Amino acid sequence: MKKILIVTLLLLSPFLGYSQEIAPKKPNGYFSNLTLKISYALGRLKLIETDFPLPESIKEYKDITYKTIEETDLKLDIYQQKNISKSTPLIIFIHGGAWKKGDKHDYWPYLIPFAEKGYVTATIQYRFTNVAKYPAQLDDVISAINWLKNNADTYHIDKNKIVLVGGSAGGHLAMMAAYSDSTLKINGVVNLYGPSNLTTPYAREAESVQKLIGKSYQEDPEKYRIASPVTYIRKNIPPTLTFQGTLDELVPYKQSDNLDKKIREAGAISHYHKLKGWPHTMDISVKVNKYCMYYMNEFFEKYIPKN
Repeated sequence: MKKILIVTLLLLSPFLGYSQEIAPKKPNGYFSNLTLKISYALGRLKLIETDFPLPESIKEYKDITYKTIEETDLKLDIYQQKNISKSTPLIIFIHGGAWKKGDKHDYWPYLIPFAEKGYVTATIQYRFTNVAKYPAQLDDVISAINWLKNNADTYHIDKNKIVLVGGSAGGHLAMMAAYSDSTLKINGVVNLYGPSNLTTPYAREAESVQKLIGKSYQEDPEKYRIASPVTYIRKNIPPTLTFQGTLDELVPYKQSDNLDKKIREAGAISHYHKLKGWPHTMDISVKVNKYCMYYMNEFFEKYIPKN
């Protein structure tokens, strides 16, 4: 009887609005980072393709200057289907790299698949800590968001349907923009192992955080507080989807545990996926990437639907 019911639901799913894709299980992780490295060395850990040709169906707008500051041009890229003809939800990707490095091309494995699914995708540059200290990075992200909104008609963007996606430092900046500036009216945030509280003993002693702030915690604890996404959590922040690995040595998983707890306590929406036995940048694994892509797509369909 159970099998008959499942088959019936699968047959009816296109009419009932259900996805025929089966939700993936959490991928099995590793006992430690050492066993993970051994598995990689033996060729047992399959990684995603991080660079591949632009599909024929996708149009690319490359290196558009969205802001010039101190003689530096900050640029963004936009991707969309060539046959696009109506306002379409926008997904903005913010790369990581400890706020001191990284490239807007880093999110190519996400930019193209989601453009193929019918979204407009964009990826942005921001100033690094060797050039400017916080809040310069956040100011740049906000400038890029506003530029994309102001040019929405040119690029077939629905400026009322925007989600920010960031990994590591990019996750921090995505949360900061969405939580601290309600005028942006962001519809959702995808946080891939981003630090949410820079005031914890571990975070405030991290060299990358100190270089971001430009001062030690002892010199200016308030600046660390106002640079922390958890400071701005309230009931009306956008829904947040977080992915975090328990073997993460750069952003301890307790950061994301606490983030999820505080969002729920505030009465806001949190979708939290804690993956046991996976490290920082875990989504370069084929298995983890497939898992993240599935739940990101589900999140986008719910909060920035294309219809």
